[in-house]
Amino acid sequence: MCGRFTFEHEWPAFIDLYDLPWDVERGRNTASRFNIAPTQTVLMVHDDPDGKQMAEEARWWLVPFWAKEMPKAAMFNARIETVDTAPAFREAFKNKRCLIPASAFYEWTLNESDGKKDPWHIHLPGDAPFSFAGIWAHNSALGVTSCSIITAPAGTPMSQLHNRQPVILDPDVYREWLDPATPGTKAKELLKVNLDARLEFHRVSRDVNSSRFEGKPAPEVNSL
Repeated sequence: MCGRFTFEHEWPAFIDLYDLPWDVERGRNTASRFNIAPTQTVLMVHDDPDGKQMAEEARWWLVPFWAKEMPKAAMFNARIETVDTAPAFREAFKNKRCLIPASAFYEWTLNESDGKKDPWHIHLPGDAPFSFAGIWAHNSALGVTSCSIITAPAGTPMSQLHNRQPVILDPDVYREWLDPATPGTKAKELLKVNLDARLEFHRVSRDVNSSRFEGKPAPEVNSL
């Protein structure tokens, strides 16, 4: 799963990842965030009606376009196994796919010595910026634009920490992923073109266990 992530880079660090109008986008005001939690506002990139990439803020907790009230069930992750069939996600997966820019994310393991959870800061080599594969929706009745991160069974090395992981797409497939004309069957295959095997991680302080903590957690000695 993916329940917390970070946005630590300055926005222009993503200039090579997205085909945005950077003459305008370069000045977007994005502060560093070290503990983004579900229901908070995040930035996403998707195609506009003319097929051009655009950046937009969204609530990280998908609200389907047909929902009459804010969902109480957890909607911040969509499983790769059912994202194309589950009623809450399937319409968004057809033609509202997005990229969610990030710097890192967290996962937790149980510390057997004291029974508490140890957080791990997970990132790409060199702390390179990346994008989660996501879906988005706009609910006119509730006046909310929202998104969800797609997760998959964990492979190496993430399986050391958890049995699931967010899909971090390879930039080579960004355009095809975002294109509403890409059929769902092909989009499902694109989710396999990811950078998840390159992930690295280190343990950080338990301060980040609280969603109220907004600072940068200090590194700790690894215990795996």
